Amino acid sequence: MGNWENNIRKVVPYTPGEQPNQTDMIKLNTNENPYPPAPGVTEVLRNTDTDALRLYPDPAAKDLVHAIAGEYGLQDDQVFVGVGSDDVLAMSFLTFFYSEKPILFPDITYSFYDVWAELFRIPYERPALDEHFHIKKEDYFRENGGIIFPNPNAPTGVSLPLSDIEDIVEHNQDVIVIVDEAYVDFGTQSALPLIEKYENLLVVQTFSKSRSMAGMRIGFALACPKLIKYLNDVKYSFNSYTMNRTSIAAGVAAIKDQEYFLETCGKIIETREWTKKELRKLGFYFEESKANFIFAAHKNCPAEKLFQALREQHIYVRYFPGGRTGNHLRITIGTRNEMEVFINFVGEYLKKENLWKF
Repeated sequence: MGNWENNIRKVVPYTPGEQPNQTDMIKLNTNENPYPPAPGVTEVLRNTDTDALRLYPDPAAKDLVHAIAGEYGLQDDQVFVGVGSDDVLAMSFLTFFYSEKPILFPDITYSFYDVWAELFRIPYERPALDEHFHIKKEDYFRENGGIIFPNPNAPTGVSLPLSDIEDIVEHNQDVIVIVDEAYVDFGTQSALPLIEKYENLLVVQTFSKSRSMAGMRIGFALACPKLIKYLNDVKYSFNSYTMNRTSIAAGVAAIKDQEYFLETCGKIIETREWTKKELRKLGFYFEESKANFIFAAHKNCPAEKLFQALREQHIYVRYFPGGRTGNHLRITIGTRNEMEVFINFVGEYLKKENLWKF
């Protein structure tokens, strides 16, 4: 038998959230938006010229880049687009983290970061969050090969003030700092104003959460023109046609409908705050979330036990076993009706199991 396996790169892959497909389910496990995309997206899909699909799309996705730039008050050469923010982040790891020094990201954070670091052979260190799941900015005031963190963080939902982000960027002007803002539209101040001041800052966002288009896969980065050029150089060396025609057109329609975007984000924020109050009444505790989810633990009920009970009722949340996250559930914010069903079931379950006194 040959030794061909010796020449294969082996990694421990990222584990995506479960994707059940049941008609009666309440899906609160992958931070999807419970509302449909902007009405203009429906029009785009209804009027798609399928004959055009035989032709390659615009490799520069100029229409989408221009629409995003216009929405954020930037020039086109300050915008990079990709197939979801995961694609943008992977390209960013390949492009900007090319040092023998370790990159830095939190010990509890988006679990794709260490997967990319391992895949691309990038050394890394993970400064620990404090006891309240907050990033300690001083941990990033040291020599490194680059920095990345989400704001708000995932899965905790905790937000870092813009002043702390600027401190981190200012202390690390010899490396690239990436702020992953997948959840920024649910109540956190974006680091976008800092890109005019710091040419080493890259801000990454996505259409998957606040714009209800997780199934379309659109992500983007905002930075100075020099960083965007470096990203495009790597993209064109990897795959020139990353963004398909339909995604480009749908993305333009979504980004232009600011009124609908603000309306749906407002609904989610309002429902999140209601859910926080109800969870506290039931004995849950959690840090203040500024995302479209809550990372909660209960005083008496083990997270795994509640996770299984919910799952049996086709109510899906995300469980993070092990370490400091082992007694927590990440609960995506759905519609108000979905969250009422969730809260009512949890209350009845805790009462039945004699885990909380009402």
